[in-house]
Amino acid sequence: MVKSVVHAYPWDLIGDPEAVARYQELGVDAIAVAASYHTVRAATPLHPSHRMVDARHAAFYLPVRSEKYGRLVPAEPSWVDGSDSFGAAAALVRAAGLPVYAWTVLTHNSRLGDLHPDVTVVNAFGDRYPYALCTAQPDVVEYASVLVSEVLELGAPDGIILEACGPLGFFHGGHHEKTDGTDWNAVQQKLLSLCFCSACTALYADPDALREAVRAGVDRGASSVEEALGALAENVQAVRASVVRSLRQRLVGEIRTAAPSIRIGMHVTADPWGTGPFATVAGGVDADVDVLTTMCWPGPEIAVPGIEALRAVAPDTRIAAYVLGLPPKPADGAALSKEWLTYLDAGVEEFHLYHGGLASSARLEALREAVTAVSR
Repeated sequence: MVKSVVHAYPWDLIGDPEAVARYQELGVDAIAVAASYHTVRAATPLHPSHRMVDARHAAFYLPVRSEKYGRLVPAEPSWVDGSDSFGAAAALVRAAGLPVYAWTVLTHNSRLGDLHPDVTVVNAFGDRYPYALCTAQPDVVEYASVLVSEVLELGAPDGIILEACGPLGFFHGGHHEKTDGTDWNAVQQKLLSLCFCSACTALYADPDALREAVRAGVDRGASSVEEALGALAENVQAVRASVVRSLRQRLVGEIRTAAPSIRIGMHVTADPWGTGPFATVAGGVDADVDVLTTMCWPGPEIAVPGIEALRAVAPDTRIAAYVLGLPPKPADGAALSKEWLTYLDAGVEEFHLYHGGLASSARLEALREAVTAVSR
């Protein structure tokens, strides 16, 4: 049974004959290679040919067959050679005898958001989030469906990891983010993540009253989302859960039909107001997912309650901890081991490591030590 997976980009593996061996030495059971990914400026500290890759926009790292898509078509990357860098990287992993997972980011796509602003998340103040494709929009659902189908057909992975299987919200973490000075707390950020695009407003019981409640809650600093929304909260929560659940069920159903034995992982949260890479599964997963990955970067104080909440939602599904080997975590194997053992005790059954290609030699050694500690 899989107990640990390391994430990497195609360019981490291509052109580096030692990369797969470095990852194997971590003690992992599989390598997750990005098949569809958002904008990133990525260091490559151990690559023999380069030290930086600037992926300037979201891209698909398999051949883009435009005729397969509807209105939304993923872009090809100009910063890698050839149209199938995922395939080239996957071949290197398979040659070493390790399974390949397709790390597939669905709705985080600034390029498509810029080209098609009408399908992006828009907050109660009318501000659009171009990086966030809204999954209430039929065009976005179709895009995600075709994208996953193409990953399966062209990439033939042993597993697939779905990230952002739901809409992103306020938080983005872009290169030039200048929002910290607002001192908006978690409640205000969740309110700013509620979408008022045309598809979402058509689903709300009273969108005008909801918009006013959200605006007031943001500006006065409501104590909770429920307190801000009052009697509207139950309807809004049900709408949001239904939209995300519908996408999850469609994609997982299509994956099971196309590749019945493939291992399906998904980045999720039990938070009913959760948005971002970790889509909400509040109310139930209701899909045949093999492993649910939960965010553990903030540390045990925040992560353990998240693990426990996810276990309550999905008592019979494996839970993976998405763990960080980069700053602000120290390059300290003992410290990482202590943290990861806490997650193991909380019920986590596997560990998904971020990130093989971005980490220095010292950080890889710390990750190796932590993998050893939890491989019991």
